[in-house]
Amino acid sequence: MTELVYTPRYFGPNAFPIPELRSGRIGAAWELEARGEYHAFEGDRTKNIFVRAFMPIANGKAGVEVNYIIYEYYNTTWETVEERHTAGTYWPNGAHGDVVVSFFVQALQSEKWIDMMVEGALKTASGNRLADARFTDAATYWFTGNIGRNLYSSKNASVRLQGFAGFYCWMTNDLIHRQNDAFIYSFGLSGSLYGFSLNADFAGLYGYKNNGDRPQQLRTRLNYEYRKNILSLRFKHGMKDALYNSYSVAYIRRF
Repeated sequence: MTELVYTPRYFGPNAFPIPELRSGRIGAAWELEARGEYHAFEGDRTKNIFVRAFMPIANGKAGVEVNYIIYEYYNTTWETVEERHTAGTYWPNGAHGDVVVSFFVQALQSEKWIDMMVEGALKTASGNRLADARFTDAATYWFTGNIGRNLYSSKNASVRLQGFAGFYCWMTNDLIHRQNDAFIYSFGLSGSLYGFSLNADFAGLYGYKNNGDRPQQLRTRLNYEYRKNILSLRFKHGMKDALYNSYSVAYIRRF
Protein backbone atom coordinates (compact mmCIF):
# COMPACT_ATOMS: atom_id res chain seq x y z
CA MET A 1 0.00 0.00 0.00
CA THR A 2 1.28 3.46 -0.87
CA GLU A 3 2.09 5.52 2.21
CA LEU A 4 0.54 8.80 3.24
CA VAL A 5 2.35 11.98 2.24
CA TYR A 6 2.86 14.13 5.35
CA THR A 7 2.23 17.56 3.82
CA PRO A 8 -0.65 20.08 3.90
CA ARG A 9 -1.81 19.20 0.37
CA TYR A 10 -2.52 15.57 1.25
CA PHE A 11 -4.05 15.99 4.73
CA GLY A 12 -7.21 17.55 6.15
CA PRO A 13 -7.54 21.31 6.71
CA ASN A 14 -6.57 21.21 10.41
CA ALA A 15 -3.51 18.95 10.25
CA PHE A 16 -0.95 21.71 9.57
CA PRO A 17 -2.16 24.93 11.22
CA ILE A 18 -0.59 28.17 10.06
CA PRO A 19 -0.20 30.47 13.08
CA GLU A 20 -2.31 33.59 13.47
CA LEU A 21 -0.82 36.91 12.46
CA ARG A 22 -0.66 38.99 15.61
CA SER A 23 -0.08 42.66 16.16
CA GLY A 24 3.36 42.33 17.74
CA ARG A 25 1.78 42.96 21.13
CA ILE A 26 0.66 40.51 23.79
CA GLY A 27 -2.79 41.20 25.21
CA ALA A 28 -3.22 41.86 28.92
CA ALA A 29 -6.66 40.23 29.19
CA TRP A 30 -7.69 36.59 29.53
CA GLU A 31 -9.58 35.26 26.51
CA LEU A 32 -11.82 32.24 25.92
CA GLU A 33 -13.01 31.40 22.39
CA ALA A 34 -15.39 28.87 20.82
CA ARG A 35 -15.45 28.68 17.03
CA GLY A 36 -17.35 26.70 14.41
CA GLU A 37 -15.57 26.21 11.07
CA TYR A 38 -16.44 24.88 7.63
CA HIS A 39 -13.74 23.92 5.11
CA ALA A 40 -14.43 22.93 1.52
CA PHE A 41 -12.96 22.03 -1.85
CA GLU A 42 -14.35 19.71 -4.52
CA GLY A 43 -12.89 16.62 -2.83
CA ASP A 44 -13.71 17.25 0.83
CA ARG A 45 -16.28 18.88 3.10
CA THR A 46 -15.12 19.31 6.70
CA LYS A 47 -16.76 20.84 9.77
CA ASN A 48 -15.12 21.28 13.14
CA ILE A 49 -15.45 22.86 16.59
CA PHE A 50 -12.41 24.75 17.85
CA VAL A 51 -11.71 26.17 21.33
CA ARG A 52 -8.95 28.49 22.54
CA ALA A 53 -7.79 29.87 25.87
CA PHE A 54 -5.23 32.67 26.33
CA MET A 55 -3.62 33.57 29.65
CA PRO A 56 -1.44 36.71 29.99
CA ILE A 57 1.58 36.70 32.28
CA ALA A 58 3.32 39.66 33.96
CA ASN A 59 0.80 42.26 32.77
CA GLY A 60 1.08 41.28 29.14
CA LYS A 61 4.87 40.87 28.97
CA ALA A 62 4.36 37.16 28.25
CA GLY A 63 1.48 34.79 27.64
CA VAL A 64 0.35 31.20 27.11
CA GLU A 65 -2.31 30.01 24.67
CA VAL A 66 -3.90 26.58 24.22
CA ASN A 67 -5.87 25.60 21.07
CA TYR A 68 -7.81 22.39 20.53
CA ILE A 69 -9.99 20.90 17.78
CA ILE A 70 -12.69 19.25 19.91
CA TYR A 71 -14.48 17.57 17.02
CA GLU A 72 -14.06 17.28 13.27
CA TYR A 73 -16.55 15.71 10.86
CA TYR A 74 -15.45 15.11 7.26
CA ASN A 75 -16.74 13.61 4.04
CA THR A 76 -14.31 13.14 1.16
CA THR A 77 -14.74 11.80 -2.37
CA TRP A 78 -13.22 8.56 -3.60
CA GLU A 79 -10.93 10.59 -5.84
CA THR A 80 -9.51 12.25 -2.72
CA VAL A 81 -9.17 8.86 -1.02
CA GLU A 82 -7.14 7.58 -3.96
CA GLU A 83 -4.98 10.71 -4.18
CA ARG A 84 -4.19 10.72 -0.44
CA HIS A 85 -4.01 6.91 -0.06
CA THR A 86 -6.45 6.95 2.85
CA ALA A 87 -8.72 4.30 4.34
CA GLY A 88 -12.14 5.74 3.52
CA THR A 89 -14.31 8.73 2.76
CA TYR A 90 -15.50 9.40 6.34
CA TRP A 91 -15.62 8.01 9.88
CA PRO A 92 -19.04 7.79 11.59
CA ASN A 93 -17.80 9.20 14.88
CA GLY A 94 -15.71 11.94 13.31
CA ALA A 95 -12.26 12.83 14.62
CA HIS A 96 -10.71 14.85 17.42
CA GLY A 97 -7.75 17.07 16.78
CA ASP A 98 -4.40 18.15 18.12
CA VAL A 99 -3.62 20.35 21.09
CA VAL A 100 -1.41 23.35 20.28
CA VAL A 101 0.38 25.13 23.13
CA SER A 102 1.95 28.51 22.31
CA PHE A 103 4.24 30.70 24.42
CA PHE A 104 4.70 34.43 23.81
CA VAL A 105 7.31 36.90 25.04
CA GLN A 106 7.25 40.66 24.40
CA ALA A 107 10.71 41.40 23.03
CA LEU A 108 10.19 45.08 22.17
CA GLN A 109 7.40 47.59 22.62
CA SER A 110 7.79 51.05 21.14
CA GLU A 111 5.19 53.46 19.78
CA LYS A 112 7.94 55.29 17.90
CA TRP A 113 9.55 52.25 16.27
CA ILE A 114 7.95 48.79 16.28
CA ASP A 115 6.42 46.24 18.60
CA MET A 116 7.95 42.77 18.49
CA MET A 117 6.70 39.54 20.04
CA VAL A 118 8.41 36.14 19.90
CA GLU A 119 6.28 32.98 19.69
CA GLY A 120 7.22 29.35 20.28
CA ALA A 121 4.57 26.65 19.77
CA LEU A 122 4.22 22.89 20.00
CA LYS A 123 1.49 20.85 18.32
CA THR A 124 1.05 17.51 20.08
CA ALA A 125 0.32 14.16 18.46
CA SER A 126 -3.08 13.91 20.16
CA GLY A 127 -5.28 13.93 17.03
CA ASN A 128 -6.70 10.71 15.59
CA ARG A 129 -7.82 9.26 12.23
CA LEU A 130 -4.34 9.19 10.72
CA ALA A 131 -5.65 6.46 8.40
CA ASP A 132 -7.93 9.07 6.78
CA ALA A 133 -5.18 11.75 6.72
CA ARG A 134 -7.02 13.99 9.17
CA PHE A 135 -4.26 14.53 11.74
CA THR A 136 -0.61 13.48 11.55
CA ASP A 137 -0.10 11.62 14.86
CA ALA A 138 3.30 13.33 14.93
CA ALA A 139 4.72 16.38 16.65
CA THR A 140 5.04 19.79 15.01
CA TYR A 141 6.67 22.95 16.34
CA TRP A 142 7.37 26.49 15.16
CA PHE A 143 9.09 29.71 16.16
CA THR A 144 8.13 33.13 14.82
CA GLY A 145 8.90 36.79 15.36
CA ASN A 146 5.77 38.96 15.10
CA ILE A 147 6.19 42.67 14.46
CA GLY A 148 3.70 45.52 14.14
CA ARG A 149 3.64 49.28 13.75
CA ASN A 150 0.80 51.79 13.70
CA LEU A 151 0.46 53.75 10.47
CA TYR A 152 -2.36 55.82 11.97
CA SER A 153 -3.84 55.94 15.45
CA SER A 154 -6.53 58.00 17.18
CA LYS A 155 -8.98 57.49 20.03
CA ASN A 156 -11.53 55.59 17.94
CA ALA A 157 -9.63 54.40 14.86
CA SER A 158 -6.31 52.89 13.82
CA VAL A 159 -4.45 51.32 10.89
CA ARG A 160 -1.60 48.93 11.59
CA LEU A 161 1.04 47.15 9.49
CA GLN A 162 2.09 43.76 10.83
CA GLY A 163 3.85 40.54 9.88
CA PHE A 164 5.84 37.55 11.04
CA ALA A 165 8.56 35.20 9.82
CA GLY A 166 10.00 32.07 11.31
CA PHE A 167 10.74 28.35 11.23
CA TYR A 168 8.16 25.51 11.05
CA CYS A 169 9.02 21.82 11.46
CA TRP A 170 7.01 18.60 11.48
CA MET A 171 7.80 14.90 11.76
CA THR A 172 7.05 12.64 8.77
CA ASN A 173 6.92 8.94 7.91
CA ASP A 174 9.90 9.20 5.54
CA LEU A 175 12.61 6.81 6.75
CA ILE A 176 15.39 8.95 5.24
CA HIS A 177 14.11 12.47 5.92
CA ARG A 178 12.32 12.09 9.25
CA GLN A 179 11.22 15.71 9.36
CA ASN A 180 10.26 18.49 6.99
CA ASP A 181 11.49 22.03 7.62
CA ALA A 182 9.75 25.10 6.28
CA PHE A 183 10.05 28.87 6.25
CA ILE A 184 6.83 30.37 7.62
CA TYR A 185 5.65 33.89 6.87
CA SER A 186 2.75 36.31 6.96
CA PHE A 187 2.22 40.00 6.29
CA GLY A 188 -0.87 42.17 6.32
CA LEU A 189 -2.86 45.12 7.63
CA SER A 190 -5.35 45.61 10.42
CA GLY A 191 -7.74 48.46 11.04
CA SER A 192 -10.19 49.41 13.77
CA LEU A 193 -13.09 51.83 14.00
CA TYR A 194 -15.05 52.11 17.24
CA GLY A 195 -15.99 48.51 18.14
CA PHE A 196 -15.13 47.01 14.76
CA SER A 197 -11.78 45.63 13.62
CA LEU A 198 -10.73 44.14 10.28
CA ASN A 199 -7.60 42.09 9.66
CA ALA A 200 -6.27 40.84 6.32
CA ASP A 201 -3.05 38.96 5.69
CA PHE A 202 -1.26 36.67 3.25
CA ALA A 203 0.39 33.67 4.94
CA GLY A 204 2.11 30.44 4.03
CA LEU A 205 4.74 27.76 4.46
CA TYR A 206 7.65 27.08 2.15
CA GLY A 207 8.85 23.52 2.76
CA TYR A 208 12.12 22.27 1.36
CA LYS A 209 10.75 19.05 -0.20
CA ASN A 210 8.24 20.69 -2.57
CA ASN A 211 5.90 17.70 -2.29
CA GLY A 212 2.73 19.53 -1.28
CA ASP A 213 4.42 21.44 1.54
CA ARG A 214 4.00 25.00 0.21
CA PRO A 215 0.48 26.11 1.14
CA GLN A 216 -0.63 29.74 0.92
CA GLN A 217 -3.69 31.43 2.40
CA LEU A 218 -5.34 34.81 2.04
CA ARG A 219 -7.00 35.36 5.42
CA THR A 220 -9.55 37.94 6.55
CA ARG A 221 -11.17 38.44 9.94
CA LEU A 222 -13.93 40.85 11.01
CA ASN A 223 -14.53 41.37 14.74
CA TYR A 224 -17.10 43.34 16.66
CA GLU A 225 -16.51 43.92 20.38
CA TYR A 226 -19.10 45.03 22.91
CA ARG A 227 -18.29 45.10 26.62
CA LYS A 228 -15.58 42.44 26.33
CA ASN A 229 -17.81 40.20 24.19
CA ILE A 230 -16.50 39.65 20.65
CA LEU A 231 -18.24 38.23 17.60
CA SER A 232 -15.70 37.10 15.01
CA LEU A 233 -16.23 36.16 11.34
CA ARG A 234 -13.43 34.70 9.23
CA PHE A 235 -12.72 33.64 5.68
CA LYS A 236 -9.58 31.90 4.41
CA HIS A 237 -8.90 31.41 0.71
CA GLY A 238 -6.51 28.56 0.04
CA MET A 239 -3.91 28.70 -2.73
CA LYS A 240 -1.24 26.43 -4.14
CA ASP A 241 -0.96 23.49 -1.67
CA ALA A 242 -3.74 24.83 0.57
CA LEU A 243 -6.78 23.35 -1.16
CA TYR A 244 -9.56 24.55 1.13
CA ASN A 245 -11.65 27.67 1.43
CA SER A 246 -12.65 28.09 5.07
CA TYR A 247 -15.46 29.96 6.78
CA SER A 248 -15.95 30.41 10.52
CA VAL A 249 -17.92 32.19 13.20
CA ALA A 250 -16.71 32.55 16.78
CA TYR A 251 -17.61 33.99 20.16
CA ILE A 252 -14.76 35.37 22.27
CA ARG A 253 -15.01 36.48 25.90
CA ARG A 254 -12.39 38.68 27.52
CA PHE A 255 -11.85 38.87 31.28
